[in-house]
Amino acid sequence: MYKLILSDKYIKKEKIFIKKHPELKDRYKKTIRFLKTNPHHPSLRLHKLKGTLKDYHSVSISMAYRVVLELIITNKDIILLDIGKHKEVY
Repeated sequence: MYKLILSDKYIKKEKIFIKKHPELKDRYKKTIRFLKTNPHHPSLRLHKLKGTLKDYHSVSISMAYRVVLELIITNKDIILLDIGKHKEVY
């Protein structure tokens, strides 16, 4: 099992995201559940980002929305950094 670490900033953005997109709430919960159990699950589409975000990874909630995260495999820690549209986060 992986440990998810959520900053206060992320928790605020998460609440706003769910309020703004209630239709994605169940998909988001599923994404979080998979992150905790298997961050490499194919449906997450985990991938390393490029450019200014090259130190981070991303998983998909849907084709339009993602979660940006820092993935530390050695300690099984996953730090959630941002949530939102692909072109607008972080």
